[in-house]
Amino acid sequence: MAREVSFGFTIPQRGVLFGVATWPQMVALAREADQIALFDSLWVGDSVMAKPRPDSISLLGALSAATTRLKLGVGCMASFPIRDPIVFALQWATLDLISGGRMVLAVCTGIVAGGVSAREGSTWGIKDAARGNRMAENIEICRRLWSEDKVSFHGKYHSFDDVTITPQPTQQPCPIWIAANPQPHEAEKPLRRVVRVADGWMSANAFPGLFAANWEKLAVYLKEAGKDPATYPTIAYHNVNINPDRNAALQESKRFLDEYYGPVFAPAMVKGWTAAGTPRQCAEDLRAIARAGAKAITLRITSWDQAGQFQRLVHEVLPLVNQ
Repeated sequence: MAREVSFGFTIPQRGVLFGVATWPQMVALAREADQIALFDSLWVGDSVMAKPRPDSISLLGALSAATTRLKLGVGCMASFPIRDPIVFALQWATLDLISGGRMVLAVCTGIVAGGVSAREGSTWGIKDAARGNRMAENIEICRRLWSEDKVSFHGKYHSFDDVTITPQPTQQPCPIWIAANPQPHEAEKPLRRVVRVADGWMSANAFPGLFAANWEKLAVYLKEAGKDPATYPTIAYHNVNINPDRNAALQESKRFLDEYYGPVFAPAMVKGWTAAGTPRQCAEDLRAIARAGAKAITLRITSWDQAGQFQRLVHEVLPLVNQ
């Protein structure tokens, strides 16, 4: 490959609720990943009530103490539009302080079909239709609080005067990415927002060909804005399941995703979102994502054998990808 892809590892923390692994076992995998040069980042997911799971900020605090090298991220921070931006800004700045400047924030709207996110947002009087604009406003607030003192802000959703948070992040600037994987016919608005306000783009190949289609559009918008697609950070959030029988790998991944999100992923979607099969088949799936525009890929193991598959991922799959 002309350009080597880098790798992250995703901790499937919602799996502690249905027997994938205990939290101490997941922390052990994080510590092991921190010692492996193939990985440069570690990720957790996020939700408050739409997709209940252990809290991302609390877990990132634990991971900052369990690791020393890896960048630490949340992909994506689905609760970002419903969180108080001042409190969040202080929490995230504190994480950056205690991790030694290793935090990467990837925010998203957190919209979930079927009224799930609408029910979550109703607790705070937040409609799904407002999540995108709230996300953008919260990004602006965090950027200012992380770099200025005595901040005054008067926006559509938040208004305050003379606010200073202490500490501010160790990283200056502290990166904020946007996670977005819209359908191509609905992609212009969210992808132009990525170009306008984000330091990088996270996405998922939730349908076959989706990542490539969205990257093609995003690259055009980046060029129009005077930004270089070749250097703009991109990461694919992807699944992996290693099994000599590719169909069995995909079937286990579907069971895993059904437990994780509910039965919302059709088999074709699971196939698009999972590197599955033998090590060589998995490696080729990952090479295809890299060819589609991902400069990095963070991998979640969609199997109940987290420890065993982790070893196979490290020793049998990843070494093949950049050959």
